[in-house]
Amino acid sequence: MDTIKIITVFLSNAFIIKLLWLLFVVLVIWIAGKLLLKIIEKKVTDINSRYSWKKTVGYSLIIVGILIIGRIWFVGFQHLTTFLGLLTAGIAIALKDPIASLAGWLYIIWRRPFEVGNRIQIGTQSGDVIDVRPFQFTLLEIGNWVDADQSTGRIIHIPNHLVFNQPICNYDKGFKYIWNEIPVLITFESDWKKAKQILHKLANENALPVTEEVAKEIKNAIYQFMVVYHKVAPAVYTSVVESGVLLTMRYLVDVRERRTSTEAIWEGILTEFAKDNDIHLAYKTTRIMSEQTIK
Repeated sequence: MDTIKIITVFLSNAFIIKLLWLLFVVLVIWIAGKLLLKIIEKKVTDINSRYSWKKTVGYSLIIVGILIIGRIWFVGFQHLTTFLGLLTAGIAIALKDPIASLAGWLYIIWRRPFEVGNRIQIGTQSGDVIDVRPFQFTLLEIGNWVDADQSTGRIIHIPNHLVFNQPICNYDKGFKYIWNEIPVLITFESDWKKAKQILHKLANENALPVTEEVAKEIKNAIYQFMVVYHKVAPAVYTSVVESGVLLTMRYLVDVRERRTSTEAIWEGILTEFAKDNDIHLAYKTTRIMSEQTIK
């Protein structure tokens, strides 16, 4: 009986004290977080900087809270490394995917395969990165049923551990411009040389101008990733397919201006081709030859 009473008193006193300390620490951290976020909202006007500060403050407070609570509840552990080692060993198997996602988050922060604001594709999912957290990152989806690189309005949450086993395509990292191609098919009877001149003119009017900023981006891409572009001026390539002569326009464009430039060029093509009776857009046709036609 004496032993039971001693255990009861110990639990009632020690446990309650620790619980009260836990609540106090959580309350202090919560209040500190709210105050710091308000200060950030008032002092930082840039959206990207504000987002980064909020994330840094949030993660820092969480880490501080874990360390303080760990010291309160595990007083017997004199070394923090012992506490972390035992904690990790106990949850490693049960929380395999979350731990892998946490490692993925550290990889994203350290190696920066993408950042908030980048447009990426990971696996089959494409979108603009709008948030990065310890266990998942979030995309504003593009494409899918929208037949262009524009938003669908859906939010996609992707576990961080997928960065280790899925290919990542970054539209912005290193070189924030992309090559756009527009195939234009005309009939064999059309004046393809004249059509090619028209397409060259439209490509030069709508392509990204090679300014000092663009030239600097190209140099950075060569320095960082050995991306070598010997020719960045718009071009029109000629080939022959079953239904006619295929003229393919190729030009540099800003990542988020692809659909707009494509629309402008197609409107120009339709307008210019309508003025010329020697150029006709081609489409798949079937010709039936009768015996009278053959004779």
